[in-house]
Amino acid sequence: MYGGHEHVLRQTVVALVSGHRLDEHANPGEATVQVLLGRVSLRAGADTWSGRTGDLLIVPEAVHALEALEDSVILLTVAKRR
Repeated sequence: MYGGHEHVLRQTVVALVSGHRLDEHANPGEATVQVLLGRVSLRAGADTWSGRTGDLLIVPEAVHALEALEDSVILLTVAKRR
């Protein structure tokens, strides 16, 4: 994937086993989650968005968490703020 500390745009493939999650964290910049396989839930405060294979979720500019509702693979794309 594309990225590295010297780049603004970063892409990372993440695999999560069903029931596992990325705990709450701040948003480092504009970001999207493309669900390559499985089903996930993206939560920010009281708001929740669900995504399944093929869906593209916009990550809110707020503290958020991502949980795998089944074994899942996502492509996280972030344009990090400088």
